[in-house]
Amino acid sequence: METLVVNAFWAGKKVFLTGHTGFKGGWLTLWLRQLGAEVRGFALPADTTPAFWSVAGLEGLVPGDLADICDGAALSSALQAFQPDVVLHLAAQALVREAYRNPAQTYATNVMGTVNLLEAVRHCPGVRAVVVVTTDKCYENREWVLPYREYDALGGFDPYSNSKACVELLCASYRNSFLNESGVALATARAGNVIGGGDWSPERLVPDIFRAWQHNEEVVLRYPQATRPWQHALEPLMGYLMLARALVEEGERHVGAWNFGPESDNVASVEIIVGLLAEQWPVPVRWSVDPQAQPHEAGLLALDSNKAREELGWRPRWSLATSLERTLAWHLAWQNGQDMHTFTRNQIADYQGDTHE
Repeated sequence: METLVVNAFWAGKKVFLTGHTGFKGGWLTLWLRQLGAEVRGFALPADTTPAFWSVAGLEGLVPGDLADICDGAALSSALQAFQPDVVLHLAAQALVREAYRNPAQTYATNVMGTVNLLEAVRHCPGVRAVVVVTTDKCYENREWVLPYREYDALGGFDPYSNSKACVELLCASYRNSFLNESGVALATARAGNVIGGGDWSPERLVPDIFRAWQHNEEVVLRYPQATRPWQHALEPLMGYLMLARALVEEGERHVGAWNFGPESDNVASVEIIVGLLAEQWPVPVRWSVDPQAQPHEAGLLALDSNKAREELGWRPRWSLATSLERTLAWHLAWQNGQDMHTFTRNQIADYQGDTHE
């Protein structure tokens, strides 16, 4: 971690970031700015109200294009105009249940959007490294207790998960067919379920909890026993930054797939997460279980991140309790009308300086 917070590498680096208006993209944009990078974004407008992008005061701070990655011409034009050193690809349709409702659009965005990006990179000399963010759900989930490793079989039961497995395969093909020979180092990053302040996405556990309890309503759980590797958004974002740096400095040694998952004691069921947040919420709250049948989602899922630990020096910093506390603190600060740009910057600074939790 200590090598990351030395700004010398990122200061002045030109970083093209897709999905900059999203939840993780917004946090990453602000972090890159703090590290001294020159950032240009490419994404659709933020699709929630409120949205992290505006609440955290990022509007007007970073230049970018509000456009669709399915528009290959616009994406290529933006990349050519900026001539970046590093490309970080976070733009995606990232909701499991939305993918059930609109599978074709999910595949178009996640698969063909990535094709458009890699085609643009192919024709943009000067790009040295590309990190494409996928998901822990890209694995063929066998519901076993062992954590998944980078070389385990890809699959994905539902359209969202499967679309991300497709992205993994197409990245491997583009790397072998085009990018290796042109000197562009390409890697994919797989992370677990992220939490953090400013996520107002629909049909996601923690945002659903906060929305309900904020209005003194009961939270209805769809998959109370589903087990996930929970982590604060800053954990995988740190991994993406460390991986991008390694790609630039050491090239093809670090191409391929990388897991960025939490410690094993951060793997917990939905019901446990609700209980932990209920203990910290300022007033008594309620929750129940939805009796109706739900679309399939993985029941048990964990990642093995030993590769990132051993080869990048990356490691998780925050326990599950700390991650939930920081997430709730952000939300309550927003509810209380605090300056969320400063609050967010302070949480990033706290994370960078935290070596013991």
